[in-house]
Amino acid sequence: MLTNSEYLSSPIDRRPKFHLYQPHIAVLSGIAWDHINVFPTFDMYVDQFRIFKNMVTDKLIYCSQDEELNKLAKEKTNCQLTSYTTPIHSIHNGITTVDNTELIIFGNHNLQNLNAAKLVCNELGVTDTNFFLQIANFKGASMRLELVKKTASSAIYKDFAHSPSKLKATSSAMKKQFSNRKLVACMELHTFSSLNEEFLKEYKGSMENPDTAIVYFSPKSLAHKKLEPITPEQVYAAFGRKDLLVFTDSEKLENHLNNLNWKNQNLLMMSSGTFDGMNLENLIE
Repeated sequence: MLTNSEYLSSPIDRRPKFHLYQPHIAVLSGIAWDHINVFPTFDMYVDQFRIFKNMVTDKLIYCSQDEELNKLAKEKTNCQLTSYTTPIHSIHNGITTVDNTELIIFGNHNLQNLNAAKLVCNELGVTDTNFFLQIANFKGASMRLELVKKTASSAIYKDFAHSPSKLKATSSAMKKQFSNRKLVACMELHTFSSLNEEFLKEYKGSMENPDTAIVYFSPKSLAHKKLEPITPEQVYAAFGRKDLLVFTDSEKLENHLNNLNWKNQNLLMMSSGTFDGMNLENLIE
């Protein structure tokens, strides 16, 4: 199953890593522009998925809820195509159920991945019954809506989300799963793309779901990556949310979070980095 982070194999060979896989069966879960330091235009980025699609020999399983994948599926393809969507599910008391099976994972993106995994297992001879017997115990992938800590009335989750589409999907999943709690969501601008002044505009509207939205970035990270400086004012303008909170000092951010009232309120930390080494387990005492 390919995600948007499956890219550079080395500084010399600039092909996406998934071009080296040569799979019989493959899954494409979505296309959201990233890695603009390697693929400066969206068309160049999409073309990498087109190339991969034509490398699959037997079956390509793709999410039909992704607009760009639907476009690719209409093009000439050498293998069989099978589509999937978010499975029918219910949420009760913070627990998601699919096909009468209570799950540990939650959120539309995780449920879409569940459907994709089931289709792959079917191709390998695994029945739906056996699949759901095993998936009930699956705790999810590291850094994908991963539970860090919980109390009687709050919880901290962390997620690798950093691109605009993933910020929307992850925060939406938290709001839907815990509809009786408010959500504080904090994301770190950490990648080359997210710290690029031109790419920042892609984040407009991506943090509208949380009740409280926070963006953190480190000026030191910009300097280390040899990128042009950005200002909090540029971040405010890019995200387009008037009550957005912007921090450039991790200690000040940690102090702010520790001083919040966490009764009936969850915290979602989203980054491909570490918020400069912040210990998330020390939050929401």
